[in-house]
Amino acid sequence: MTLPSVTPVDTAAAPALRATIDGKAKPLGALGRIETLAVHLGLIADGAQPAYDKALLLVFAGDHGLTAEGVSAYPASVTQAMVATFLAGKASANAFARAVGADLKVVDAGVDAELPAHPDLLDRKVRHGTRNAAVEPALTADEVSLALVRGAQIAVDAAREGYEVLALGEMGIGNTASAALIMHRLAGVPLDQCVGLGAGHDAEGLARKRAAIERAAARSDATKPREVLAEFGGLEIAMIAGAVIGAASARIPVLVDGFIVSAAALVAIELVPEVADYCVFCHRSAEQGHALMLRMLEVEPLLTLDLRLGEGTGALLALPLVRAASRLLSDVASLDDVLSRRL
Repeated sequence: MTLPSVTPVDTAAAPALRATIDGKAKPLGALGRIETLAVHLGLIADGAQPAYDKALLLVFAGDHGLTAEGVSAYPASVTQAMVATFLAGKASANAFARAVGADLKVVDAGVDAELPAHPDLLDRKVRHGTRNAAVEPALTADEVSLALVRGAQIAVDAAREGYEVLALGEMGIGNTASAALIMHRLAGVPLDQCVGLGAGHDAEGLARKRAAIERAAARSDATKPREVLAEFGGLEIAMIAGAVIGAASARIPVLVDGFIVSAAALVAIELVPEVADYCVFCHRSAEQGHALMLRMLEVEPLLTLDLRLGEGTGALLALPLVRAASRLLSDVASLDDVLSRRL
């Protein structure tokens, strides 16, 4: 079970792309960070000019044994209920996907239930949820490898189907706990700076969550990405990390959503550093730890809207900016063209 190789972008092309943008019919720098995004997309496209009209949101779903410790304000059964809501087209992510013209598919990475077949459901289940990371490793090494490879293949298949850009989202009760542990171990950040309210804890619930996460962290000193995934999960996070690598191998940009997807991107970057070139970090969420994670990754997200839902909603909201930045390269006249017409 091997992951696909990733070719780094050719940064030597950046000055030419910047010169092209500077020569457009606008004042220098007038479109601010959209110009920076256009250069980034141009490097990924490597001479092509995709419009990113064909976009896909993949919502990876999985359950966490750690929820038995009370790390979430919601019961684990909500994961399955929300998957049904996505497939019925009634979740926030569905509404946002329709608003921006993106397709949506749900990936069963490890939901703790047998889900009925559905045209928009990809059954890639590795197991029925992770084990309880507070008392034992969440996953085996083989389960981690399988999740990574399956995630990569999903992204490669999407590129072969003609999708030009992938947005990644997640659904998994308890997954902010896993993401906090991943951030703590891979970024070397003190645990108390990684743990936030998640889906909406009160003070008592947050204290319970912190205690459970501390017990999980105390079990293991793992710091390598595969080992960290095995110790702390989750299956949706591992599969998202694989999807980041798969998309990068196919040279299509990855729209990274909030805290959990950023943790998965961190895993992917630790495994295959070249994938960082293909990631567009879409928003800074309200979850404690996300702003610090983004700073440590040395990225500036496109949006700050105080979102903390997940599902890929922030990635979808950034999709129109990606399309606009691409069209700056392909559709906007040069200043020389404008002046020649005037004369």
